[in-house]
Amino acid sequence: MTDFAARRVMMVDTQVRPSDVTKFPIIDAMLNVPREVFVPDAQREAAYADEILPLGEGRVMLDPRTLAKMLDVLNIGNDELVLDVAGGLGYGAAVVARMAQAVIMVEEDEDMANEAQGLLSDVGADNAVVHTGALPAGAAEHGPYDVILIEGGVENIPENLEAQLKDGGRIGCIKMQGALGEVLIGHKSGDLISWRLAFNAAAPVLPGFAAERAFAL
Repeated sequence: MTDFAARRVMMVDTQVRPSDVTKFPIIDAMLNVPREVFVPDAQREAAYADEILPLGEGRVMLDPRTLAKMLDVLNIGNDELVLDVAGGLGYGAAVVARMAQAVIMVEEDEDMANEAQGLLSDVGADNAVVHTGALPAGAAEHGPYDVILIEGGVENIPENLEAQLKDGGRIGCIKMQGALGEVLIGHKSGDLISWRLAFNAAAPVLPGFAAERAFAL
């Protein structure tokens, strides 16, 4: 029988800590959330690999390093409300739930959303709620948010999603240009978001976040 607890420790010791992620809430969450629960059964043996795992419906589970480093720069506090966009089966939301006051996860695939809510309940993430709806629409009725985390690649972020961020809030995304990507962190001041490069990473562009293509002959 696979010792997933030992694999969690190895994941943190070989993928997370060496990436200069040392904040206790992140380490504690990633040591305690059973990553293998949040992937399709056929993927369980690969749950702790240093790679992106496809979940279906254009959704992925980010590799541990990328998620940990995004959470590190977002610096989520235990009194903050977080919007988790494209959470898939809920792993990222389960990790964030151990760090934040509450997390609203947006998933537009109804079956995936229902499964995620059940899995979050199973692991005791009672402060995580799954909102079923279009990914780019976010969940304005539960906001505004201190932090927005987008778990996948983007080429464009809709203004209505940015508008759900509180003044002084932070947003993290993986901005893709072709096959290359960069994690960008935005800080909101008034109506403006100032972006800075955090580190390099890549992920498939999420449905609804692709740039409009100009038609050319």
